[in-house]
Amino acid sequence: MEHLLKEFLCLSLCREKDAEAWTYFMRRELQEIVPSLFLGPYSSAAKNKLPELKKLGITHVICIRESLEAKFIKPKFPQFLRYLVLEIADNPLENIVCFFPMSKEFIDASLQSGRKVLVHGNVGISRSTSLVIAYVMETFRMKLNDAFTLVKRKSFCVHPNAGFLCQLQEYEAICLAKLTVQLSPLKLEKATSFQANTSGNLKQRHEKEEEPGAKHYRHHRLYDISSEQHYKY
Repeated sequence: MEHLLKEFLCLSLCREKDAEAWTYFMRRELQEIVPSLFLGPYSSAAKNKLPELKKLGITHVICIRESLEAKFIKPKFPQFLRYLVLEIADNPLENIVCFFPMSKEFIDASLQSGRKVLVHGNVGISRSTSLVIAYVMETFRMKLNDAFTLVKRKSFCVHPNAGFLCQLQEYEAICLAKLTVQLSPLKLEKATSFQANTSGNLKQRHEKEEEPGAKHYRHHRLYDISSEQHYKY
């Protein structure tokens, strides 16, 4: 596992100018990873941050915490923002993969309605980063190394624990399998033949054949001001 961690850290090093542009204080701020999807620490969604969140247009938040953190990591603006609260421990043995589909459904539903989403844990380095990497990898059909590099270039302090990295590697195979079964045998045969001459257009063809956007996120999975709902697997 340690060998895998070192390999990913090596492969995901940012360009020199990216590292130079990053400052220590930026780890306390949220960063836009892809259009309308932000990653940050809990401090970026604290009580005094509502004006900044409103200015950025953020309307939806994925709040990640474990039970011991629930007293201080919690939705601060339920009257203004919509929350999905997930209980995930920053532990290499934690099963974080089971939260990937739920978080993707929430993000997709938000973005498709023209909203903006913030994903945060405590310091925004491991748990929240893993969810965002998984989302980027699946949504944009990227390999894990490429998705990791993209996120790290926007937020240089990201550092998923070794167990999460192993699970992300396994999820990469799951994403590839999903992409394969989206094509019927006939379509797959045509696509393979088509790729020989116009490989550059194959991605566009797959995108057109892809299923419509994710279903709208069910209300009972969201934070409710009258009774907080969150999920622990």
